[in-house]
Amino acid sequence: MVAVLVDRNGRVKQVMLGDSDRVYLPDLGRQRGGDSRFRGVRLLRTNLRGDRHNVELSRDDLSDLVQLQLDLVLTVSVGPGGYPGAISWAHLTPDNPDGDLYQVRDRTTPSELEQDDNFVAFIAELEAEYQRKTSRAVSTTGDPAILVYVSTPEARDEETEIAEMHELCRTAGVRLVDTFIQRRQSLHPKYAVGKGKLEDLTLRSVQLGADLLIFGQDLQPGQLRAITDISNVRVIDRTQLILDIFAQHATSSDGKLQVELAQLRYNLPRLSDRNTGMSRLTGGIGGRGPGETKLELNRRRAHDRMRNLEKRISKLSTQRDLRRSRRQNNHTPIVSIVGYTNAGKSTLLNALTQSKVLSEDKLFATLRPTSRRLELGRHEQLVLTDTVGFIHDLPPDLVAAFKSTLEELADADLLLHLVDVSDDEFEERIEAVNRILDELGLEDKEHLLVLNKCDRLDPDIAHTLERRYDAIAISALDASTFEPLKLAISQRLFAQNQRAKARAKEVYEY
Repeated sequence: MVAVLVDRNGRVKQVMLGDSDRVYLPDLGRQRGGDSRFRGVRLLRTNLRGDRHNVELSRDDLSDLVQLQLDLVLTVSVGPGGYPGAISWAHLTPDNPDGDLYQVRDRTTPSELEQDDNFVAFIAELEAEYQRKTSRAVSTTGDPAILVYVSTPEARDEETEIAEMHELCRTAGVRLVDTFIQRRQSLHPKYAVGKGKLEDLTLRSVQLGADLLIFGQDLQPGQLRAITDISNVRVIDRTQLILDIFAQHATSSDGKLQVELAQLRYNLPRLSDRNTGMSRLTGGIGGRGPGETKLELNRRRAHDRMRNLEKRISKLSTQRDLRRSRRQNNHTPIVSIVGYTNAGKSTLLNALTQSKVLSEDKLFATLRPTSRRLELGRHEQLVLTDTVGFIHDLPPDLVAAFKSTLEELADADLLLHLVDVSDDEFEERIEAVNRILDELGLEDKEHLLVLNKCDRLDPDIAHTLERRYDAIAISALDASTFEPLKLAISQRLFAQNQRAKARAKEVYEY
């Protein structure tokens, strides 16, 4: 089998020889960016096994067309005596209502192909059509991306997961141009999605001008590399997206250190250097190598940086301990607001204390604890603390990195568990927050459930939920709903004080 790569000027760039079944193409490098959507070369090859009067493109041909973004692929049958027979060729198609990824055309003989329009004009018009469709699809600011979600039986509700991923993308400033869903019993061990689906997804990214694939699940390092090799676009997973959001929102020195440490911990196993062996040998006579490879050097630098960050974070943690001890010495009660991300924690803190803490309709707008004084009565005051929001399956690297920040929760006298009760999945979010509190060893900490955004519910339903969950219903935007909350906080703290006095009396009498 003979194959040639021909550029748009008709020049033969490369010639390849294969066996009777297929021919292997050389590495053509990456092809992204710029106005040109295609590679600028076409693949022409012979077919020795097909009928001279009827030939079809193979799956490998169509895969090469999609993955390499070729101008077109063409196969020509070879009959007895080496004479050419029927031909079949295909080119990519722009986004269309039928969802076709490519168009296949057939001719009886190669001579019929010469009757078609000039190829250079044809491919130029095809690229122009791609550009027009892409401009309409990507009409707002932000990186154009495709969301990929693999739905498995053990996963959460599909609609809930996808809605949360859409919100994460919005918060990260990513423009989703399409959402791709595949239902499988389990993630493909190498590609997460099936290989055929991944090829379709690759072409879809070309059709829509998307340079980024975002997977709704966490990918193993091997999966990340394999998907990147096939798709030829940037690929990130759910944890990387959340880390990016944290990096955007981190403003304090503490928060920036925590985020950088989490990123290093997550990315370290994903450092790779293809076609490079480990060249740091055992040392000594006959065992000296050329030194560290770039991969080894990157890993060593990452480890050194992580140790440095851990020391700096530990120093900041000591300073936080000192501040907390001062508050405790003043016998000032501490109440911390916890809850799912974007539940309205910062809005409530601002409303109760007349503060101006950053409050946005985005996930993880708050990354560092913010404390303000709250007057409950003439002689009663407390410290109210806003904390980072939780999320379903919070990445372990983030939990580990922010544990020092969340240590303040352990010193709180009361946790206000704020819930967006207008969300259809609020019960699952309550459970997700409780699981993280358990992981932090705070399962026994006294807490008060607060149902926020009750103004979006029928009053009777809000009262029913209050009774069912032994909670307080409020609207963080309506100060008139705060009195029951303040009263409940005061009663809880008073009861704690009475219990402490009783225990102290028992110890004294004993």
